[in-house]
Amino acid sequence: MPRKRLLIAMFVAIAVKSSAYGVMFTMLDDYREEFGISEGALGLVIAIGFFTSFFAQLTIAPMADRGRSRQLIFVGLSLAIVGNMAMAFSDSFVELLGARFLSGVGLGCALPAMRRVIIVSEPENLGRNLGRVLSCEVGGFAAGPVISLFLVDSFGIPAPFLFIGTVLLVVSVAIFTMPIPETAAEDHPTERFAIDLLRNRGIAAGVLIGIAVFFMIGTFDSLWALMMNDLDAPTWMANTGVTLFVLPMVFMAPYGGRFVQRVGPFRAGGFGMLFGAACMALYGALSVPWLLMAVFLVHTLNDGMTVTGAGVSVGMVAPTERQAGAQGVLGGMQTLTGGVSASFAGVSYEVFGRTTTFVIAGAVMSSLIVAARLLAGERWNLRGSTTPAPVHV
Repeated sequence: MPRKRLLIAMFVAIAVKSSAYGVMFTMLDDYREEFGISEGALGLVIAIGFFTSFFAQLTIAPMADRGRSRQLIFVGLSLAIVGNMAMAFSDSFVELLGARFLSGVGLGCALPAMRRVIIVSEPENLGRNLGRVLSCEVGGFAAGPVISLFLVDSFGIPAPFLFIGTVLLVVSVAIFTMPIPETAAEDHPTERFAIDLLRNRGIAAGVLIGIAVFFMIGTFDSLWALMMNDLDAPTWMANTGVTLFVLPMVFMAPYGGRFVQRVGPFRAGGFGMLFGAACMALYGALSVPWLLMAVFLVHTLNDGMTVTGAGVSVGMVAPTERQAGAQGVLGGMQTLTGGVSASFAGVSYEVFGRTTTFVIAGAVMSSLIVAARLLAGERWNLRGSTTPAPVHV
């Protein structure tokens, strides 16, 4: 029961942290109109959170493998709470930038450590639990706009951030009343950073699958509404596309995680992304909104069942004593890829058009999966509940 309570508290904390991102994205126009902050400055505010999270996951998060999971979770959640409170009372570009900086570092510190705790607490349920993590991340992000809708009009701009900070504080207190499993002193890794884990071909292959996922998400999220508007699609198609894209992940990810663990995370994740690459190419080839919506619905079901493949594959092949570092490398590379792909998509759409942009995205995703297949070797058929293996170069 203590282990179950700890996992539930971790899932809730991840969902609440993710909701802050959803709130921030939906309030950009409020900051522009209320405080006169330009679109370019707001874009930098968004970007700084992703880049600081990337560096923290690669450089700070591996400390969780050296018996400091509790400390990193405490520091990360505390920075997230302070960052949200600061967001509530920020009314200038510099203040918003600082608040987002703190939130990004907090996410980079806490999330890999929390993933490590979730993995080592129930290794036999690795796929299901990482699927639940994804559900919490996506569901929390999707809940952000709803929180903004109910609180901003009635209580003002600070309200959503104060609400999230308060809930996160309560959950954090609950987490720190429970025992958190740590790596035994004799098993502490000597490596300071986690980048060396990419010498493990299995981990590198899992990271490439994860990069393909976030290249797809970054491109799709950036262009769906724009594309549908350009094709004169009904307004509801353009406005609800991104939300509908993530809903299957919220409800299907735990089942998908169990599925990919059973059939093999490399194989399921790889073939799932190849299917996703074909769908991306179809978004560029088709011009009828209803046909695009049909492809889109099939695409979301595929992702809901296979998108956990990257996290499960890395979790299965990484050594137990280096799980935080491995998840940090995966999360950091995915975060960076999401930002890069969103930037690429906007520029490419403007310069080359819809068809070329989506075909390029599909080709990039396919190339990443081919590279992952070559790196994985015999691990491509790995399946089931597997004891994490030592690093093989």
